[in-house]
Amino acid sequence: MLLDHLTAQYWLTHHAKYRPQHVAIIFGETKLTYKQLNEQVNKLIKAFQKAGIRKGDKIATLLSNSIELLEVYWACAGMGAVAVPLSPLLQDAGLKNLLVNADTKLLITEKPNCRNLDDIIKDVDQLQDSHVWIIDSEASNQRYASYQSLKEEQSIESPIVETVKGDDVYNIIYSSGTTGLPKGIVITHAVRAMYGCLFANAFRISPESIIMHSGSIIFNGSFLTLMPAMYLGCTYVLHHHFDPVTVLEDIKKNKVTHTILVPSQIISCLHYDAFSKTHLPSLEYILSVGAPLLLAHKTLLGDKLPDVFYELYGLTEGFMTILDKYDSLRKAGSVGRPPAFMQLKIVDDNGHELAVGSIGEIIGKGPLLMESYYKDEQQTATAIKDNWLYTGDIGYVDEDGFLFLTGRKKDLIISGGVNVYPSDIEEVCIKHKAVKDVAVFGVEHKEWGETPIAAIVLNTGDINTIAEADLKEWINKNITARFQKVADVIILHELPRNVAGKIIKTALRETYLSMHR
Repeated sequence: MLLDHLTAQYWLTHHAKYRPQHVAIIFGETKLTYKQLNEQVNKLIKAFQKAGIRKGDKIATLLSNSIELLEVYWACAGMGAVAVPLSPLLQDAGLKNLLVNADTKLLITEKPNCRNLDDIIKDVDQLQDSHVWIIDSEASNQRYASYQSLKEEQSIESPIVETVKGDDVYNIIYSSGTTGLPKGIVITHAVRAMYGCLFANAFRISPESIIMHSGSIIFNGSFLTLMPAMYLGCTYVLHHHFDPVTVLEDIKKNKVTHTILVPSQIISCLHYDAFSKTHLPSLEYILSVGAPLLLAHKTLLGDKLPDVFYELYGLTEGFMTILDKYDSLRKAGSVGRPPAFMQLKIVDDNGHELAVGSIGEIIGKGPLLMESYYKDEQQTATAIKDNWLYTGDIGYVDEDGFLFLTGRKKDLIISGGVNVYPSDIEEVCIKHKAVKDVAVFGVEHKEWGETPIAAIVLNTGDINTIAEADLKEWINKNITARFQKVADVIILHELPRNVAGKIIKTALRETYLSMHR
């Protein structure tokens, strides 16, 4: 019975009733109170219902950050439809595959993403022309419907909706596909409600907090603060896209207290003097997500903005650890501990728990666990065994239970029969004063099986002042063990990343091999 009520269905209507004039959303020059946002969402629910959308139907979005995307999320929460946010960067075949896989009943997109749309949707059985809506105040394509027009035809009064229960599906979030084809991760209302409660507590968010998000809100990481913001009735400041200058200006202007930044965004901000406690006194929290932040960058961030850094390691599938800001110096290099209600183990290849300090696969369980991979029982059974999620990541815990990452199983380099962890070498590389960013990967070696290669991005002023051979020599002088020696160094203008900001090491490997054929 308790699970039945663990939903986000009435969060918005609750705040519209009890704090109607509190600012809910700031997007550029637009501000909406909770009363205004609720009215817009009421109209959208009615537009969905008029179009034949019912509880459980899949609504896919192909949108950049916008108020409309937030409206879709909360309309889905309110009526029990399933939000399926897709990346605008998807290529035609990839987009078609996901629309089909998700059983998409309605697609909402915008003008810049309409290229080849006619060809894409003709093979999506449930998508009739009337079920493609374009974000555009003037309908520019008579074949498809105008989102604004359909919404504005409706009244602002509360719609009649079915009751949503905790085990009803809220989202299908597609993985970024760094290790294979994207998988549809099914997230229930109970899990999203737990995001609101659990992370509000873990991140010290209050109803008076002002939360900013500058990355794309189609990714699961955005829900780490979006759900607490809506649970507590905070003000949510959304950016169209990440720009370091705009981020710093907006933190100061809006007195932002909480923001999420992926490592590459943190590195960008670190180059600005204004990224400091003096200039940003309101800031209480920066959460680093998406990929490990190297220790040198953590140290610099701590010098410029003390007592604000949190780090989260986790998977959309439903396991996380959090490094609290008050542990970030004491446990430097760690990604923290599991939050309340979650458990962590390190296991060997047979699933047996390993001793403290031993390196093995990270597995976890708790109330944030996904329901399944959508329509994929085999992959679900591989990932979840006896309610434990097998992450595919490797690491160890110390005597206090703090987790330390050593990499992904698929990134592990085995050289001469010895396990070589890329992160150990990356932490050495980043200490060189000319190095801005680094990724270490393995390539085949006829004698050792595999050998490490370092891909380096240099600071702007050092691009023409240091050679790859000099970097290689410096790295190999400073590593802790001979088997960590890099066989080569390549200097790149940037590291290849997927749309979620994670480095794509397969692409680095292909680039390196193509350079040495």
